Amino acid sequence: MALLEIENLRVTIGATPILNGLSLSLEPGQVLGVVGESGSGKSMTALSILGLSPQGAQTTGAIRFDDQDLTRLSETELCGVRGARIGMVFQEPMTALNPVMTIGDQVAEVVRLHQGGSRAKALEIARQALERVGLPAERFPLGRYPHELSGGQRQRVAIAIAIVLSPRLIIADEPTTALDVTTQAQILELLRRLVREDGAALILVSHDLAVVAGLADHVAVMKDGRIVETGETSALFSELKHPYTRALAADATRVPVRRGHPASSAQPVLEAENVVRDYPGPRRFLRATIPFRAVSEVSLAIRPGEIVGLVGESGCGKSTLLRTLLALETPQGGQVRLSGQPFSPASPRALRRHIQVVFQDPHGSFDPRWTVERLVAEPLHLLNDRPSPADRRRKVEAALAKVGLPAQAADRHPHQFSGGQRQRIAIARALIVEPSVIALDEAVSALDVTVRAEVLDLLAGLSDELGLAYLFVSHDMGVVRGLTDRVLVMKAGRIIEEGPTAEVFANPQHPYTAQLIAATPDLDRALAARG
Repeated sequence: MALLEIENLRVTIGATPILNGLSLSLEPGQVLGVVGESGSGKSMTALSILGLSPQGAQTTGAIRFDDQDLTRLSETELCGVRGARIGMVFQEPMTALNPVMTIGDQVAEVVRLHQGGSRAKALEIARQALERVGLPAERFPLGRYPHELSGGQRQRVAIAIAIVLSPRLIIADEPTTALDVTTQAQILELLRRLVREDGAALILVSHDLAVVAGLADHVAVMKDGRIVETGETSALFSELKHPYTRALAADATRVPVRRGHPASSAQPVLEAENVVRDYPGPRRFLRATIPFRAVSEVSLAIRPGEIVGLVGESGCGKSTLLRTLLALETPQGGQVRLSGQPFSPASPRALRRHIQVVFQDPHGSFDPRWTVERLVAEPLHLLNDRPSPADRRRKVEAALAKVGLPAQAADRHPHQFSGGQRQRIAIARALIVEPSVIALDEAVSALDVTVRAEVLDLLAGLSDELGLAYLFVSHDMGVVRGLTDRVLVMKAGRIIEEGPTAEVFANPQHPYTAQLIAATPDLDRALAARG
């Protein structure tokens, strides 16, 4: 008997259809993977089950859970279902968690809301839930706050909140997108174990086909608010009956094509020599403790037209090194050189034009009130000679054209674009001052496979056309393998292995590198493991 049965679900916002006659069913103990591009309706399906559709949305159809139609329940009745019988794990735990509440109180809050009782009893139940997800109180006291935990640890807290009352259904919406490969593997194994131990059903919403293939029993492929193909995981990915499913699988494994590689004898455009970056330790009894060394004696060189990948787990020092290379922080030792000149926070403004950056979340790095013209033109203040309004407009339109966007996009605002288009705008902003090197910080990790493939093709083409060098910081080993010429592997503040990408992946010399490669989700390997 089905635990969850959705029949002819339709959701519209105004005159726009979001879900178009969606139907699916889920048995107890089953894991259902829901995949598709951004805008396909994956997240809206998850939110509709919980009665969390956006304000103004019109919903028709049936969502039967435990023989109860959730669409007919009042808000008060739905509040009794959320958290107790259906648990939800959101994509970004730092957004889902309350920054001013301790982790113990946040898990205990669910217990007290649904079961009442004393705070002490609720905290004891919370302690047990946190221990189940790998956060024992002796190492992770209940009094810690979210900012005191790593990304993977915060996601474990979010999972503890979802499972503390042993719900019959868990919905996980992109639960591993922002995590490095080893932490991602741990979170997926945790979800697998919880489903196995509790007999709960799990809906895993993800754009990562390899993750879904490794965990799900059945897969539903969504496009334009409909399920276009569904079936048992191995059979669905082996047969790939629907053209859209075939396109998703092809995009997941597509490697950008590059025409050439840089000359190894060329002078580096970005160079670091024995860079050290320390942070002060916490003060105890008015005395400073030993500083924490985030980056230790790191040296690297990137030449014109070269794409260099920088990989490693969360906390390994990648972000600190990147901030130092961008002259946003001053190293305690060593030197950074940009286009042959020493580069630090005190360097002339004009030197900064030679290095630009593209962040993971373009929406977060854009002022939503600005037009695209103003956003893309922002770096022009680095030029010695400011362009006239007409010249500025021509430069903006030329930069937009390079990333495949029309000139009229300059008059619109960021919220009027898709995630992939916003990332193209971010790349255009980096290109407008004609830099020598662009740092890309997890620039495609939040994109679905189709958009990701398009952006990677764009980056490869721009490197070939303009001779651009990239420092590509990523936790996605598959993307690094397909795009980069060389790879640097970072652990505990040091570069522990480097070399041509193909050689490092084929024959890793350091055990940690081998561990990262083995933990990387792979569609073919996941299907082979299923037999």
